[in-house]
Amino acid sequence: MDKPAVTHAENGAAPVATALSFLLVIALALLANRLADASKAWLGRDLLEYPLWAVGLGLVGNLAISLMGTRERLSAAFHTEFFLKTGLVLMGATINFADLLRIGMKGMVQAVAVVTAVFFFTWHLAGWFRLDAKLRALMASSVSICGVSAAIAAAGAVLAKKEHLAYVAALVIVFALPLMLLQPYAAKALGLSPDVAGAWIGGNIDTTAAVVGAGAIHSEAAMKVASVVKVSQNALIGFAAFFLALYWVVVVERQPDRKPQLTEIWTRFPKFVLGFLVASLITTVGLLAPDQVKGAIVPLRNWFLTAAFVCIGLELAFGEFTRVGWKPVAVYFLATLVNTALALVAAHALFG
Repeated sequence: MDKPAVTHAENGAAPVATALSFLLVIALALLANRLADASKAWLGRDLLEYPLWAVGLGLVGNLAISLMGTRERLSAAFHTEFFLKTGLVLMGATINFADLLRIGMKGMVQAVAVVTAVFFFTWHLAGWFRLDAKLRALMASSVSICGVSAAIAAAGAVLAKKEHLAYVAALVIVFALPLMLLQPYAAKALGLSPDVAGAWIGGNIDTTAAVVGAGAIHSEAAMKVASVVKVSQNALIGFAAFFLALYWVVVVERQPDRKPQLTEIWTRFPKFVLGFLVASLITTVGLLAPDQVKGAIVPLRNWFLTAAFVCIGLELAFGEFTRVGWKPVAVYFLATLVNTALALVAAHALFG
């Protein structure tokens, strides 16, 4: 009779933990916005934009619940991807479809060129460091395309270990956070236009949430360009997963009878990209008035993005770095440097 009692208690605790998790994310997101507004009122300018407050508070919250030993139980609402993709779909409503096509075409050219170069550079560099082949695939995909989402797709394509995925996810966040802070200010120091700055940010920073955050720190215009460029990269996930799986079963594992199907491209394709396009079309044809966009859509977009930035801080798992060693960190660092340089050149060439 004791066992069912424990099971019921655990089942009862799960909804409570989920509710507390959502409350934590909401509270930190609200506090981040309040602090951003307060700092602007006190200083008369945006010294620290809301993405920085949100990530900072997320890291503090992460440390607090880790010290209390409740991080795993309170992780139910730490869904960066959900909050981010919802915010990006809402952002689509703030961008005219003609502008979206103009930026998106250039963004796709940049994405194909930079992603291809960075992927193969990272793949061969990781091989030179003698890293596990599956870890190489995850790292090359994440640093070249779009961080954790690309790593998840690559993990499914090559059947990578769960530990490899957790480690790469931690690497993505650790490298994305400093870039989110430094790159927009570097763009201003270099005198880059909002279009070039946004294209550079969107083509370089791995995780989409940090791309949006860095763009917001620079300017509203840069945030829109950065988001469209990153969405262009996201659209490549399905194709990358398909060709990676094909290479894996034919060359690495030599199982030609297990070739992946073309439907995998659609399966891996990030569906929020379609929502982004539809939202832009709705606004462009006049189904949403400018006042509605400014008064309702923009604040709602900012709230979801703030929640995503909070979750970035809450999801960071520092313990993953003790498991693999320094070599993957060195590879990711060098690949990020190359990505930064190539993305800047491409942004200048296409958006300058």
